[in-house]
Amino acid sequence: MTDTYAKLANGKWTSGLFKALNLPQPVTLTRYSQGSDLISGHLLIGAASNSQLVKPIIETFRDAVLAISYPNSTSQLASLNDQFNAASLSATPISLNTVAKSDKFNGIIFDASGIKTSNQLSALHRFFQPVIKQLSPCSRVIVLGRPSEYLGDVSYATAQRALEGFCRSLAKEIGKNGSTCQLIYVQPGSEALLSAPLRFLTSAKSAYISAQVIHVKPGVIQGSVNYSKPLQGKTALVTGASRGIGASIAETLSRDGAHVICLDIPTLKQDIEKIATRLKGSSIVADITSTDAPAIIAEFVRAHSLDIIVHNAGVTKDKTLARMTNNHWDVLMDINLSAMERINERLLNDNLLNEYGRIICVSSMSGIAGNFGQTNYATSKAAVIGYVNAMQKPLAEKHITINAVAPGFIETKMTAAIPFTVREAGRRMNSLKQGGKPIDVAEAIAFFAQPQAAGITGNTIRICGQSLIGA
Repeated sequence: MTDTYAKLANGKWTSGLFKALNLPQPVTLTRYSQGSDLISGHLLIGAASNSQLVKPIIETFRDAVLAISYPNSTSQLASLNDQFNAASLSATPISLNTVAKSDKFNGIIFDASGIKTSNQLSALHRFFQPVIKQLSPCSRVIVLGRPSEYLGDVSYATAQRALEGFCRSLAKEIGKNGSTCQLIYVQPGSEALLSAPLRFLTSAKSAYISAQVIHVKPGVIQGSVNYSKPLQGKTALVTGASRGIGASIAETLSRDGAHVICLDIPTLKQDIEKIATRLKGSSIVADITSTDAPAIIAEFVRAHSLDIIVHNAGVTKDKTLARMTNNHWDVLMDINLSAMERINERLLNDNLLNEYGRIICVSSMSGIAGNFGQTNYATSKAAVIGYVNAMQKPLAEKHITINAVAPGFIETKMTAAIPFTVREAGRRMNSLKQGGKPIDVAEAIAFFAQPQAAGITGNTIRICGQSLIGA
């Protein structure tokens, strides 16, 4: 769907008027193209004193142009230099005061894991303040810390929790030029699993994700790492795959090497078979709410060695609670929640999801913030998040991860039908001042599906450009 406002706001003859009126001018976001799965250009890497995560950062970005340490102490700079030499990197650590104001950066990564007291939080200001204006459009900022629930010291836990407020506020400041900011909490013992989230969050694949908190936990990566085709040899089941976001998910998983089984309802049989044929995948025609749907799916996937399940199928049936019928409530809840539970139960009980498998569920911003006239929908989508949280521990025994995405305003045929004023409000009420695209949701799901994302489980990522509504 075309965003006419954005075109006018950035048009050759009209951009000056929008700027003079102080109207939002959404930056055209840089999205993934083949071969651009890692950040390009100048990258700054910094660390607070006594931080512990610099090594996996520099090992991920072996071609980083610049690395900066803070504070500007000789001992810390020497320590960082030793780590670079050990990793055989061509980049050379430099002091913060040697950075010229003319330098531009495509990314800034700051290891804040060593901040253990409230006084030490000043390291955030001292590091970012001199360089934050030097971000290029569509840049990435990432802060790393330790999850407070694993820290015995109260002062340490307090300081690390403060990172969330810093990152969410910074994301709002840099969003106007299409840049994003994320926080990664790294559980002790999971440092070796940092590469996948670092690569994803600094890449163009995360264009519409901002102000998110990602938790990296211990896990095991199966097989060798293949970043060009991370899902090669994997089989994925995608429900609701005939159109919109579901079709984009199927296409993206196929792009990354997976054999995709596309599932949708009988009335969309022609559409689902067309997509499956184009992707050289397979198709299942079934209503997921039917009593025999779990058995039909189980029988089909039994011959395919299933690795990934994406629960995308869902509906809205909007009414205010006072006007909502039993049917509006029950049918929606069965499609959006109960069917997912039944399908997972059958596949897991029959051991049809492989060890090291991936389950990804589609929630919604409505499940986080609520929405007028959507008590049923918001309830179902909040329950999806609860399901993900509850299932992560029992699934860990088989090294299976489970995560969710929560889309905000995504440009689809459904949002195209929204009245103009409401649609424009939905587009602009986020830090990036624009709606997302189905591919933005699909890229996050493809990231969760990767074998390399073994340390990511129990997470819900909002795909909303940092919506001004919700957490």
